[in-house]
Amino acid sequence: MKKSLLFVGVTFLLLSCGSNKTKTTTTSTTIDQKVTKDVDPTPYATTITSSELKEMLYTYASDEFEGRNTGDKGQKMAVEYLKDKYVSMGIPSALPNNNYFQDVPLEKQKSPEVTLSLNGKSFVKNEDFVVYGSSSSQNFTADEIVYVGYGIDSNNYSDYTNLDVKGKIVLVKEGEPKDNAGIYTVTGTTEASKWSNGRQALTSKRDAAKDRGAKAVFLMDSGMFARYLPYFKSQDESGTAGRISLENNTPEMITFLVSDAMGKILFNKINEDTKPQIVTTKLSVDVVSRSEKLVSENVAAFIKGSEKPDEIIVISAHLDHEGIKNGEVYNGADDDGSGTVAILEVAQAFKKAVDEGYTPKRSILFLHVTGEEKGLLGSRYYTDINPIFPLENTVVDLNMDMIGRVDAKHENDRNYVYIIGSDMLSTELHTISEETNKKYTNITLDYTYNNDTDPNRYYYRSDHYNFAKNNIPVIFYYNGTHDDYHKPTDTPDKIQYDLLETRARLVFYTAWNLANRPNRIIADKAVEKATN
Repeated sequence: MKKSLLFVGVTFLLLSCGSNKTKTTTTSTTIDQKVTKDVDPTPYATTITSSELKEMLYTYASDEFEGRNTGDKGQKMAVEYLKDKYVSMGIPSALPNNNYFQDVPLEKQKSPEVTLSLNGKSFVKNEDFVVYGSSSSQNFTADEIVYVGYGIDSNNYSDYTNLDVKGKIVLVKEGEPKDNAGIYTVTGTTEASKWSNGRQALTSKRDAAKDRGAKAVFLMDSGMFARYLPYFKSQDESGTAGRISLENNTPEMITFLVSDAMGKILFNKINEDTKPQIVTTKLSVDVVSRSEKLVSENVAAFIKGSEKPDEIIVISAHLDHEGIKNGEVYNGADDDGSGTVAILEVAQAFKKAVDEGYTPKRSILFLHVTGEEKGLLGSRYYTDINPIFPLENTVVDLNMDMIGRVDAKHENDRNYVYIIGSDMLSTELHTISEETNKKYTNITLDYTYNNDTDPNRYYYRSDHYNFAKNNIPVIFYYNGTHDDYHKPTDTPDKIQYDLLETRARLVFYTAWNLANRPNRIIADKAVEKATN
């Protein structure tokens, strides 16, 4: 667990809080500086109350909202609820024409129809192979494929060295190399790497082929094929849609997970030979997409800064959850109803300050993102495809995802929150976070998961990551998992509203300080993180 660092020389942060906008018409620098220096954000933070959080969450995570599944009726109700809250508070949209909704184009990926023949013999989908990763129709033939052994492409070992697979069909076997003493080549230890770790191995090998420009990849992994086959069969038989992804109008690399028998027909020495080579074969593939288009929405409200309006503080949470499964509503009170209503209360606190003449120096974007449960889709659309504000002007993302409960570790020490990412990209951000908490909320900041090599991978599993990967400093506020995580029992009655109040106030105070300090925080670790 990383320890927090307290920097003795840090000056107190309220010197720059507030705005030089007052209710008077004076332009006196002396008066403005005095007003700014004397602003105490506490009266605004105290508008964040457990009673209001509870009232909102009992509505937002009610059965009426049907679990807020991405693109479904309940999610549409959720975004309307959020819009109405911002309208009632008098906080405008971040988008033109006062439209609070940023449309996020998505696809429900159903398993495509596939006709496949190899050396004149037909193979059957969901018997000999399963297919994923294709939302577009395509067909191709090949007289040869490229066998790339384990299909690994890492810093100290690559099966792709001096091998051109651009536009070609790639065949990959399962596992990774190790010597007779059991030492794995990639790790240099007896511990296996991601390249032979189940689902992670499939993703890593698929991505390696894709990054090298392959047109399609055949993966032979007997264990994963046995595991995936029943799932893909049941999907096709039930006619239900598969995973939801961002809309992609360009042909994707298609991925086939094949049986051992089919793998040996593709290359008869696949189990014994690890040397990359060209394999002669007659392959014909015809893929007909059955994917469906749909649209979901991010919700974006905005308070424009008084002095540095182009510098943006983002406060985020995801608005979606799991929907209805087998007739049961997955309410998602903690995940992430808690973060959602917390943003509303933080927004209300900032608006009260504005109404009293203290507009923050920097702009505040209140961003509720969709599709987090489907793969961080709403935040990825915002950062990678269509940011409302330029990423280079984005100062920080403060992300709340599950902040209303207590995990098993803290049953006897409730006054805590997990902090993840605060020191990953910016030393200043970590210091400000620590000092702000010490001055105003004095809760335990637990850094157990604040590590990009943490096996739980929490740093990568919520919407802040899409900002962090773009070298924007982040803090992820999190209460840890619990027995009701992703279950229909994650209901509003189990939220500890006093804790939710305190954690939301911490986010407000931190945002206040970041918005009003004289200088923008520096991402002093950005280059280091970008090259790791």
